[in-house]
Amino acid sequence: METLRLILLFVHVLGFAALTGGLLVQRGSSAKQVNAAMRDGSGTAVVAGLLLVGVLEAGDAEVDHVKVAVKLVVGLVVLGLVMANLRKPTISQGLYLTLLALTTLNIAVAVFWAPAHT
Repeated sequence: METLRLILLFVHVLGFAALTGGLLVQRGSSAKQVNAAMRDGSGTAVVAGLLLVGVLEAGDAEVDHVKVAVKLVVGLVVLGLVMANLRKPTISQGLYLTLLALTTLNIAVAVFWAPAHT
């Protein structure tokens, strides 16, 4: 079970890396768009995150459901915005910055929202 958890965590991190990379590669460009890395990364991060929570729930690990809910809501908003703008030739600077901010927020929640120690 631990090996599966680690594999899912790795895939989850890869999803965020692809999403972040897809955003940052456009940093200097005036015309920004949703690219394949953003699409695949956001979907991978959400699906792997859900599977990861399922594995944790099946085991004996303590799961912080509030943290999971926050990460899921932010992840679904990012995924929804990405999918809604996938076929558009360009996206606004505001949407680009929103996606970047939400992605960064989701990573920050994962890193800095430490599990409660009893």
